[in-house]
Amino acid sequence: MKPNVDGNLDGVAIPDVATASDLASSSGWWRVLQKVVVFLPAMFLFILAIQLMKAGASAIGPTIEGQFPFANGVSTLGTGWLGAYFVLSGSPVAATTISLFGAGALTKLQTLTMLSGSRLGASFIVLLTGILFTVRAKGKRKQESIGMGIQALTMTALVYLPGMALAYLMLRGGLMDGVQWHASTELEAVLARIWGPFVDFAKDHLPGGLLFLAGLGTILLSFKLLDRVLPQIDGERAEYQHHWIKKRWVMFGLGCLVATLTLSVSVALTVLVPLAFKGYLKRDEALPYIMGANITTLADTLVVAMLQRTPVAAQIVLAEAIGVAVISVLVLAFAYRPVSGGVMRLQDWLLTENKRLAGFVGVIFLVPISLLLTGLFFRA
Repeated sequence: MKPNVDGNLDGVAIPDVATASDLASSSGWWRVLQKVVVFLPAMFLFILAIQLMKAGASAIGPTIEGQFPFANGVSTLGTGWLGAYFVLSGSPVAATTISLFGAGALTKLQTLTMLSGSRLGASFIVLLTGILFTVRAKGKRKQESIGMGIQALTMTALVYLPGMALAYLMLRGGLMDGVQWHASTELEAVLARIWGPFVDFAKDHLPGGLLFLAGLGTILLSFKLLDRVLPQIDGERAEYQHHWIKKRWVMFGLGCLVATLTLSVSVALTVLVPLAFKGYLKRDEALPYIMGANITTLADTLVVAMLQRTPVAAQIVLAEAIGVAVISVLVLAFAYRPVSGGVMRLQDWLLTENKRLAGFVGVIFLVPISLLLTGLFFRA
């Protein structure tokens, strides 16, 4: 047989052969589709976990209402702090705080401090997740995984303590009196429509306390799915390094957005652990993200507050959000380098020796316990 003018053999049909680039492109899109398919249920489980924890908090709330340690503003700060440790999330504790205020069990100051305490303790899950990651990796990338938890706890304290003081001044000065918000129940209706049946099933089969454990298990499962979504560092690190992610204001806005969508700073910040562990995110690049997430995490608490009979509940939450936002913006604009440098040095010092890390964990428990115990000695 002789080749024809087109270069093909006469009488022989030569099939089209896909080029290597076509196959690579097809394979790339297939991997992206697989990751999206896994990512969606992972995020669904994240939010479901928060709803389960909220249900558990609501179930046990009446048994503690009006009792110790709600004696003064200092003890309620410790209560909210330790409560967030216990449930591994600040959202259910914050919702419980607003519910207690709506029932008249807490004063404005006690509500503000307990709400702040719930935010201070919410980042503990990031540290716990980092420790679990390090144990699973047999001590590898300890600086990145555990360090992210230290950063989350430290940065939250740096913005929330002065933000709480600013919020108190705003409330005391009457700057929030004009806020008379009685929001609709649209957001709660959406959550109830999508996640309500799952939460109701858990409530029918589990006592209130075990709902917390169900939420924890759901978070761990969703985290495992999210870990599968992330590509491997060795082969894809170079393709992932986008210049924009290094910009502090972009990361700040991203933190605000993610915490708004997930309705939980615990969810928003826990995502940082696998990113840091795999090397996609440098430690200092996460600080603005943490600050942004700590502001908009109050979104779901604000919804709970607007459902109360008194508009004062919404005033307290809004004052807290404004106070933290003002402090965060000031830090980013005028003191970011010294603050981030100090946080990084503290993190490096703590992770140099295991006993220092153990001491840090001990301190973050002893401080809220001491605050809580003040309720045994005086009332205000």
